[in-house]
Amino acid sequence: MTISIAGGCGRSGMVGVAIASSSPCVAARCAFARAGAGAALSQNVTDPRLGQRALELMRSGLPAQAALDRLVGEVGAFAPYRQLVLVDAAGAGAVHTGARALGKHAAVLGKSCAAAGNLLANERVPQAMADAFAAGAGLHLAERLLRSLAAGLGAGGEAGPVKSAGLLVVDTQPWPLVDLRVDWADAPIARLSELWKVYRPQMDAYVTRALDPSAAPSFGVPGDP
Repeated sequence: MTISIAGGCGRSGMVGVAIASSSPCVAARCAFARAGAGAALSQNVTDPRLGQRALELMRSGLPAQAALDRLVGEVGAFAPYRQLVLVDAAGAGAVHTGARALGKHAAVLGKSCAAAGNLLANERVPQAMADAFAAGAGLHLAERLLRSLAAGLGAGGEAGPVKSAGLLVVDTQPWPLVDLRVDWADAPIARLSELWKVYRPQMDAYVTRALDPSAAPSFGVPGDP
């Protein structure tokens, strides 16, 4: 009941994930990214601890595949229930889909990305997502991830209706550059794209406000954060 992609941008150094599901609040449980480490998705009978652990392993210097191998070994008997998607800070990807993954499932590695899903309408969905990511080279990473999510939906998406979606991108700071979520809606991917269009013009200013408030532009809204 999930489609997702993790990806990196070699030009900017950003990494991030996009995810959608028929379950509510999917990004709160499944999406993880950390500057200087990489991005991870922990899905299919989700254990959020695995996403955090994946980031710790990549932060320690392990590339995505080595981090995934270590993580799957640590999970032990529960590994067959988990689907894990990793991309390290260098853009290398790795995926694990356990033998007890739900419904139709698939995962692919692309250039600087990894895509996966479970309870899919068909096994071609992750490839469509990876293809869309590649086609968006040159765009902002958040835009590429969103287009990938839309492509996955267009290729069939999940077996059931998608109800929540999330977008998470990190850059050079210890907090996310982009952290947008739609936790319950009839068309969450479209709504997520609308949120991105609203947020993008203000995105860099929020970073400036944190690093040097004296140089930060005002949005002209009283009490604006």
